Amino acid sequence: MKRKVVDEALQEAQIIGVRNILALRGDPPRDEEYRLDTEDGEEEEEVKENNEEFVWAADLVGYIRRKYGDFFCIGVAAYPEGHSDESHPREQSYEKDLPHLIEKVQAGADFLVTQFFFDVNAYTRFEKTLREHDSDVFRKIPIIPGLLPIQNYQILKRTTKLAHCRIPPGLLEALDPIKADDEEVKRKGIDAICDIIREIQAVKSHGPRGFHFYTLNLEKVVGSILENCNLIPPELAINGEDSATSDLPATTNGINGTTQKAVNGISQLRKPSDLPSSRRPSITSNYLITTSNDSSSSAPNATNTAANTASREATWDDYPNGRFGDARSPAFGTPVSYSPCSLPCTPAQARSLWGEPTSPSAITNLFTSHLSGNSPPQLPWSDDSLPSLSPETALIRDHLLTLTTTRNWWTIASQPAIDGLPSTDPIHGWGPAKGFVFQKPFVEFFCPANDWHDRLKPFLKSSSISPEISFYAGTSSGRFESSESSDAVHAVTWGSFLGKEIMTATMVEE
Repeated sequence: MKRKVVDEALQEAQIIGVRNILALRGDPPRDEEYRLDTEDGEEEEEVKENNEEFVWAADLVGYIRRKYGDFFCIGVAAYPEGHSDESHPREQSYEKDLPHLIEKVQAGADFLVTQFFFDVNAYTRFEKTLREHDSDVFRKIPIIPGLLPIQNYQILKRTTKLAHCRIPPGLLEALDPIKADDEEVKRKGIDAICDIIREIQAVKSHGPRGFHFYTLNLEKVVGSILENCNLIPPELAINGEDSATSDLPATTNGINGTTQKAVNGISQLRKPSDLPSSRRPSITSNYLITTSNDSSSSAPNATNTAANTASREATWDDYPNGRFGDARSPAFGTPVSYSPCSLPCTPAQARSLWGEPTSPSAITNLFTSHLSGNSPPQLPWSDDSLPSLSPETALIRDHLLTLTTTRNWWTIASQPAIDGLPSTDPIHGWGPAKGFVFQKPFVEFFCPANDWHDRLKPFLKSSSISPEISFYAGTSSGRFESSESSDAVHAVTWGSFLGKEIMTATMVEE
């Protein structure tokens, strides 16, 4: 990152009075995507220096401290279960990370915010190790445990996998029977996080004991946790105060010696959050087809894109911004976006899974074998939390195999039509009990350009088919065409539940 970009951000923060900075390294950039070009009057050596100055978080911490002194209160990340950039780490431990954490604190960090965790023993061991470390740099520094409220079973599985965070077996056993019912998962999740908070509160703390919640911009569950754990003083709840620190005596907590107000260890000074907002999805180099007019199952017009039924949050912020919710809501989980730079594993693991196919027929064989339930157990677009094809996909396996084996069209996502099955159905069901679920069929696949132009496109645009079928088509070169307008949105999975508004779990849009 260019030094002047950092300076501009810090200067703006200083001007508007923002004094709390969470200094993170972030994801390593791809050079071709974030390459910094020479600007007018800027020498090549200066560009190189700017690009290489902030390689690690400690570099950024040291720079802020040298340039701004004690104006900013600087927080850094800590990892109770270790940190790894690899998707399948072979070695991960907080002991391995300690030298880097020491470097960040010695560079000028004022407090630590941990990665979220569900294993309380892992956290308490981590905190004890830091407090007793021979370097003595952690003896008094505030350590703020990071907690992830459980919103949805699939989001839990995905985020813990990305963070390489262990889920205790007892928690999984409690959630597994109710994993399709988001409301029940939330209730169990609130209890689980409250138990974690109480266990941590029982550990002797050096100074105020605060907690950092990774909210994913979903505040309802966090509010319940705060109330259940009595983290909001009763007088503030009664008086309806907006600030959790108003009319309270000032205290000094040792962060730069700054005087501030704190409630139950939740400090007004510490409000870091390091989770990015949801990105809108893009569909490139593939084709997706979905029915648009289904006389037996008409869906509400909604606004979002998502992957499969089980992995989508059905309540989306308790119906924010109108009847069917906000397209940017993170409650749907991570939007589907495919990129050659975003494989779900390391290159070495990719080669062990898929080899090095050099011909279309070799790739067809991989897809055919996977669809048949054989090796490889997953493809780059698969949900690798599932050991094999989902039961729903298995129902339409023969159709998918026909596309793959007879036409060399490689399918990567699909679902069958469902018309009002009970929400408790063992294969298609989701959401609360006593509801009904609906699906429009769709299939997403790669196919040769010639097949698209000479065969499939004329068929889809024919007078007998076009009223019934919608399509989105894109190429690796960026060309895109669709039967729909740019603002069209298709609900392809939705549900109707007792006493609730329509819930939409899967959306398709441009």
